[in-house]
Amino acid sequence: EAPSSSRSTQNSVAPELPGFYYDPEKNRYFRLLPGHNNHNPLTKDSIQHKAMECKRLRLLEEEEKQHQKTTRAGLNSSVLLQKRQLGSLSPTSYCRLVHELKVNCMQRRKIEIHSPDSSVAGTNNFKIIVADVACERIFTVNDVEHGGCKYGIINLSGLGKESLTVEMYDNLYFTNRKVNSVCWASLTHPDSHVLYPLKKKTELSFSKLCLMGIAETPGCASLLPASLFSSTNPGDRPGMLCSFKISTAWSCAWCLNPQADNCFSTGLTRRVLVTNVVTGHRQTFGTSSDVLAQQFATQTPVLYNGCRSGEIFSIDVRQRNRKGQSWKAIRLFHGSAVTSVHLMEAEHYLMAADMSGKIKLWDLRTAKCVKQYKGHHNEYALLPLHVNEEEGLLTAVGQDCYTRIWSLQDTHLLRTIPSPHPSSKDAIPSVVFSSRLGGSRGVPGLLMAVKQDLYHFSYN
Repeated sequence: EAPSSSRSTQNSVAPELPGFYYDPEKNRYFRLLPGHNNHNPLTKDSIQHKAMECKRLRLLEEEEKQHQKTTRAGLNSSVLLQKRQLGSLSPTSYCRLVHELKVNCMQRRKIEIHSPDSSVAGTNNFKIIVADVACERIFTVNDVEHGGCKYGIINLSGLGKESLTVEMYDNLYFTNRKVNSVCWASLTHPDSHVLYPLKKKTELSFSKLCLMGIAETPGCASLLPASLFSSTNPGDRPGMLCSFKISTAWSCAWCLNPQADNCFSTGLTRRVLVTNVVTGHRQTFGTSSDVLAQQFATQTPVLYNGCRSGEIFSIDVRQRNRKGQSWKAIRLFHGSAVTSVHLMEAEHYLMAADMSGKIKLWDLRTAKCVKQYKGHHNEYALLPLHVNEEEGLLTAVGQDCYTRIWSLQDTHLLRTIPSPHPSSKDAIPSVVFSSRLGGSRGVPGLLMAVKQDLYHFSYN
């Protein structure tokens, strides 16, 4: 052990000594051993984990005592209402600030998950949850004990009840595959011939589908009817709508623009593959890096791609593939691997996050970064962004397992939510935020899936 530090360091920051750890409680230094050591708990990793756990427990205790307050001085509901009545706040600004107040007051409640098959309910850890456009259902990916994943759909209609129960429907046929990316896909008309393998009497119920990018080598892309996860008429369930082998898949996106009807993209190792599920036609675009994040525009058939190299580029899928890099249109650059891209509603701005923890808002017309949202933590994980423009909020879960919510307008960090479970690599929460969870008459709040549990952070 090194000699204990002077008493004066109790009220100041102790100098860092290589190979030693300063314990502020005992007011002395202790020797550290490199790496992991089962016989000596004083390693850097164990110390950092202990400090993070103490912080998490303290924040959870504060939340239990309802110590959440607005992060803006002087902002409360009565002041907002007064300003609104005096005409000093526009309706848009008033609604945005009300959402800020509600976000700071959200309280956590555990959701009871019911399943027609009680043997599988609540027995596997959540990995990914993704809501459909109406936020009526969420598609879930759960890790299973023997490896691979299990998929399911949860109906959110029960969130409006005091009991907070939801129904989960599993599809036990598609397991033993690891999923890296999931998105919802919508057909533009119900009688599309994409659905031709299905029985005629069930065609109209298959306009919603799930698109999954499988992270394996060789990989596979699958397009599945959401009805596979229904508990009704099991004999009428169709098979896979589309499935083909590809190299390692990192991301996927469905196109809603009619000029690229029934097309989806998969981001692969050093290439982008755009596939028409009706004709089977494929376009391949070679890249210099792995494509980790994708999103299509809706006003034009343009695909935005975020790469491991930090580059973000767009592709107009109407053009023929040409050799070289000439087909790249807009090009932006991050200093680290891009893990998520989100095109804003007007399609003049693009939000992107990377593996250095930076979240940037880019103006696509000038190719310049106009805003940065600070506080996000990431070093290696593929973590998504959740943008709610109507509510004026940005939500992201960090590698440290904290869920952070920012104001879209001025980048102000509104709230940091600790995970109900200890932080670990296999316990990073997956979240969904909406002011209408469960449909047009649904309840507002945040859904958080972590480990085997699902939580609702309610506005009320």
